[in-house]
Amino acid sequence: MRYRKLGTTDLDVSVICLGTMTWGEQNTQEEAFEQMNYSVERGINFFDTAELYAVMPRKETYGKTEEIIGNWFKEKRNRDKIILASKIASKSDGLEWIREGSKKLGFDKKNMNDAIDASLKRLKTDYIDLYQLHWPERKVPLFGVLDFEYDPKDNEWSPLEEVLENLQSLVKAGKVRHVGVSNETPWGTMKFLEIAKDKNLPRMMSIQNVYSLVNRVFDIANSEVSIREKCGLLAYSPLAGGRLSGKYLNNKNPKNARYTLWPRRFSRHHTKRGEIAIEKYVNIAKNYNINPSTFANSFVNDRPFVTSNIIGATSMTQLKENIDSVDITLSKEIMNDIQDVHLSDPNPCV
Repeated sequence: MRYRKLGTTDLDVSVICLGTMTWGEQNTQEEAFEQMNYSVERGINFFDTAELYAVMPRKETYGKTEEIIGNWFKEKRNRDKIILASKIASKSDGLEWIREGSKKLGFDKKNMNDAIDASLKRLKTDYIDLYQLHWPERKVPLFGVLDFEYDPKDNEWSPLEEVLENLQSLVKAGKVRHVGVSNETPWGTMKFLEIAKDKNLPRMMSIQNVYSLVNRVFDIANSEVSIREKCGLLAYSPLAGGRLSGKYLNNKNPKNARYTLWPRRFSRHHTKRGEIAIEKYVNIAKNYNINPSTFANSFVNDRPFVTSNIIGATSMTQLKENIDSVDITLSKEIMNDIQDVHLSDPNPCV
């Protein structure tokens, strides 16, 4: 395994981060335990979760993923060996079961205190190493939307300085060690960093955004912020929801797979243009005798702004293929082939 510093902290996190959102929905606790055990054996020391999980989000499974991780910590007694990241949910339609409901979710002090205390209880720990804002309160392009549409009436969100002050209170209480953002824009990231520096408030150490061969929007502006400000990317959906594995090509619907279970809920990764690009990338991988999932993850691993690549799996075979990517460095020849496909149709799955 390889390791990199998390932001400006002294924490060394594994280049492969274990994503957990399927646990409690597509995976049982027993299967989750097997994944965690194997991942640790392979050198992974970084787990990412969220109060929202399991996915797809619903009342019956809210917080279930954190509970499973907490049960594993209790059994293994190894909390100090894992760098644990979690997230607080923000305003969104359709999350009425979280605290006081969708419209009242946000990063105010009450929400933050309620969220962290509930997460800590489920996780059976007294601290979280990296506490992230799952998505901004303000209206920004999210989850498959590319263009920013300004709304002059969009002013009902917690001031960023206040958000950092609320996070500071969690740090001072010992409940959180470091903080980060997710699904954030370059403006949002820079404002948080600017305020933190000016007011001596907690510094955002990472940004968790989508990134894959078929969605490289992060390259355009956020990448420079990550590199120059030492606020590295924690890349999620490196396989575009599993599609870059090639298992969905030719209209296949594998059993228990995400797009088989919820065909309408992950449309950003399932586009006509995307399928064309995915087939090209799968063929490149096969031409070089590399497993397509391993190939796609390897590309993400070695981007200069990536701190860690958040993989996810519903089977041990998938997990092994994903982790194996850390042992591969794509050649210049392969990177040229990737660039040819990318330039022919940049970002077909936003």
